[in-house]
Amino acid sequence: MTDVDTASMTAWIAPRYGGGEVLRSEIVPRPTPGEREVVVRVRAASLCSGDLHLLTGTPYLLRLGFGLRRPKHPMIGQNLAGEVVAVGALVPEFAVSDRVFGEVPSGAFAEYARADVGCFAAVPASIGWEEAAAVPDSGMTALQGLRDIGKVGPGQRVLINGASGGVGSFAVQLAKVLGAHVTAVCSTRHIEMVRSIGADVVIDYTTDDFAASHLRYDAIFDLAGNRKLRDYLRALTPAGVYISSAAAPGDNWLGPVRWLASVVLANLFTRRTLKPLLMRPTPADLNYLATLVAEGTLRPVIQRRYPLTEAASAIAAFAEGHASGKTVLLALDD
Repeated sequence: MTDVDTASMTAWIAPRYGGGEVLRSEIVPRPTPGEREVVVRVRAASLCSGDLHLLTGTPYLLRLGFGLRRPKHPMIGQNLAGEVVAVGALVPEFAVSDRVFGEVPSGAFAEYARADVGCFAAVPASIGWEEAAAVPDSGMTALQGLRDIGKVGPGQRVLINGASGGVGSFAVQLAKVLGAHVTAVCSTRHIEMVRSIGADVVIDYTTDDFAASHLRYDAIFDLAGNRKLRDYLRALTPAGVYISSAAAPGDNWLGPVRWLASVVLANLFTRRTLKPLLMRPTPADLNYLATLVAEGTLRPVIQRRYPLTEAASAIAAFAEGHASGKTVLLALDD
């Protein structure tokens, strides 16, 4: 095993559940890797909805696995890019100084992060740190929703509801990569951005209703969950596919579980396909997305950049919603 200095590091800690106000920067021991683990010097990290769920402890159902009264793993952050500084004895995949990115269970909002080697993939030299950090959660969610569940292919008509957010901005571009005709639904202020990343048609939901149109879609990727299920069914072709992400609505107790259960139940009574999406990170998908970014085919849309020292402010702003693209945290020396 290669060595990493056992000195301390700075990390953002959530000692209890709450909003950005509970976060504090602390000095903690620098991690060392297990046999199949990698330690990465974090150069950039990005925010995702999962960070908010784990920070606030909502839906409360999550607390059964992540701590009833306080977080079991108080170091937060899941998406990062950086340099390998140590590898475990059974890690032939990476070496010290390799550039990597990925989604980790926790601890991305720190100077160093440790995770299983399977969480990471290589970052091509042509991709910057902030671009790489923006990709993992949102990019893989968009890819698996469209490719694996939607089976989207050339010539199909795809509607993306919530097209301006972190996942949505990737979904618009990936649907085009898969050969689809893309209709994007967003608010007025995001129209130009969504057009700039390749949407064929943009619907402003503040003035138009996609469900009231005569148009029908082969796939609907729902990232907003702001409509009745019957509205989505009405907008599908007879053999269409509805994909619901975990961003669907819900209360503080069950969150999206009730909505996702209704999707599964409704699927039993229609010729159409209705499925919830639970993204599973894989190095293969990370590698594929990295290739697209390196080629210039896929462009991470970054709305805001903060220094890592301002993670609490970044999370507070992110929690307000209505994001356009991704929010990225940059290490002090970047």
